[in-house]
Amino acid sequence: MMAQSKALLVLENFIGGKFIPCSSYIDSYNPSTGEVYCKVPDSGKEEVEAAVKAAKDAFPIWSSKSPLERSQILNKLADLIEHDLEAFAQAESKDQGKTITFARTVDIPRAAYNFRFFASSILHHVTECTEMATLGCVHYTSRAPVGVAGLISPWNLPLYLLTWKIAPAIACGNTVVAKPSEMTSVTAWMMCKLLEKAGVPHGVVNIVFGTGAKAGEALVCHPDVPLISFTGSTLTAQRITEKSAPHCKRLSLELGGKNPAIIFDDADLSQCIPTTLRSSFANQGEICLCTSRIFVQRGIYSEFLKRFVAETKKWKTGNPSDPTVDVGALISKEHLEKVKNYVKKAQAEGARVLCGEGVDALDLPPGNQKGYFMLPTVITEVKDESCCMQEEIFGPVTCVVAFDTEEEVIKRANGVKYGLAATVWSSNVGRVHRVARRLQSGLVWTNCWLVRDLNLPFGGMKASGIGREGAKDSYEFFTEVKTITIKH
Repeated sequence: MMAQSKALLVLENFIGGKFIPCSSYIDSYNPSTGEVYCKVPDSGKEEVEAAVKAAKDAFPIWSSKSPLERSQILNKLADLIEHDLEAFAQAESKDQGKTITFARTVDIPRAAYNFRFFASSILHHVTECTEMATLGCVHYTSRAPVGVAGLISPWNLPLYLLTWKIAPAIACGNTVVAKPSEMTSVTAWMMCKLLEKAGVPHGVVNIVFGTGAKAGEALVCHPDVPLISFTGSTLTAQRITEKSAPHCKRLSLELGGKNPAIIFDDADLSQCIPTTLRSSFANQGEICLCTSRIFVQRGIYSEFLKRFVAETKKWKTGNPSDPTVDVGALISKEHLEKVKNYVKKAQAEGARVLCGEGVDALDLPPGNQKGYFMLPTVITEVKDESCCMQEEIFGPVTCVVAFDTEEEVIKRANGVKYGLAATVWSSNVGRVHRVARRLQSGLVWTNCWLVRDLNLPFGGMKASGIGREGAKDSYEFFTEVKTITIKH
């Protein structure tokens, strides 16, 4: 037993530019083997207090640096991440269960680009100015960083989403205390090793590892943290809202989705089917933007279903480090059970599972027999009121149903509590615009999926969140605006 514990990776909190051991630890599992491979600090109030103090102490120096000085440091950090891309990708794949291909091509390049993007955008913001000549007055606005930003990121895209928060926060001159998910903390810890080399002063970025219930709650409730940016579940966001209300904190909440794809009978299926496979099953379906409700116009329903199922069966599930694998492991044993239970519920309600869970045999390599794997699963003949059509499953499961008219499908697509993303497939330009306008969704992709311009707003409606992120939106969230009037 002692020999095994020596082999485990042991993480430490990063506070004030130093790695600090913790008094207690949480087990972190390798999802592809089901074995403990890492110890993560089980931080609480004491560690958060130390991190907030370090961030407060660093704020005067960091906030007084020019945007150009901060920009150069962010670019240097991006260079360092790119230099170590393969090591980061290997760690992300092992820690989260995602395929090495996805980590190499999506997660880590985007993490580096997040720093590069905000390093550039911070140089191009302008403030407003107006003149009231009759009163001899000029008005202008000034923007200043808010202070210590509390950042809480999820387990599905660990470094990608953590850097999407850290980059704009520090670019704007704030200091941060960040809490990654306790299930996927390794790449955040690795990034801490690069901060000093990039020129980030001690205390500007502090990372406290631990659970939401202990470390997350301590951060949300801290009176010296005026701002919380959170990505995760709607349920947790409700708790954050309640806990932060007495302090009047500003919140950015990027939450769940139950995203529809609407496929009209004039869609180009040669483009639509491969893209909809990706939008359903990429990263094991563990992306808040994944498609989990596919509405297909009745005229092409049978053809779509036949081709979609045939292509789904070609996706290879297995060891995430195998570059030929399309679907890796789900994050945890508990999450795998939860996703499988949705399939069971659908079957109990009379739905048909056309491929995947419970239908096809899962063939895993010997070393992955105890991992948390599941085949991509397609369900049909499912009612709109079913939990599989209403609740976020967050796994490799999608439901395919038929529709007749444009009016009908808009109503059905909008008939959930979420409103994050949607895709529309049609060659009719007028229809695309009409449907996009009427969908209750923060993002609508037409004839594509996950094509992002980081300048533009990202975020959801309804239970999918509050606020938007992007060049201008993140700048506004992470700064306070002041109106100054000069009479001459």
